[in-house]
Amino acid sequence: MAYDEGTAARVRRLLAGQRHVAEKKMMGGLCFMVDNVMCCTISGRGGMLFRVGPEAHARMLKEPHTSPMEMRGRIMTGFVRVSDEGTRTDARLKLWVKRALDFVATMPTKPPARKAAPRTAAANAKAKAPPRGQARTGPRR
Repeated sequence: MAYDEGTAARVRRLLAGQRHVAEKKMMGGLCFMVDNVMCCTISGRGGMLFRVGPEAHARMLKEPHTSPMEMRGRIMTGFVRVSDEGTRTDARLKLWVKRALDFVATMPTKPPARKAAPRTAAANAKAKAPPRGQARTGPRR
């Protein structure tokens, strides 16, 4: 199941004034990163995931339309799943995004992920060389 593009557009509008926002497709949905830290995700299974922090986790689970985020049988403390009903109105979505932004603002920024260094011409030539013992094509002497 693909994530909801309408919800993605609504989140983009809310994050438009933020600096250092990036989108990444991950976990079957669309993740919004702020300062290279996961802020919220539109889930491919429906609903959204919000990063609220471990201290607020239990309190946020008392809110309507919420459930714990579970990944591979483990509860991810600090993240809350909010059903589509919980973010249906712009006011509710704005409240959840603000909660996530407030928590992310307390975290240290992470440096951007390092990309693989481009290969040099020598490395490319070595990678294309045939395995040892198979380079000869003519008759042996």
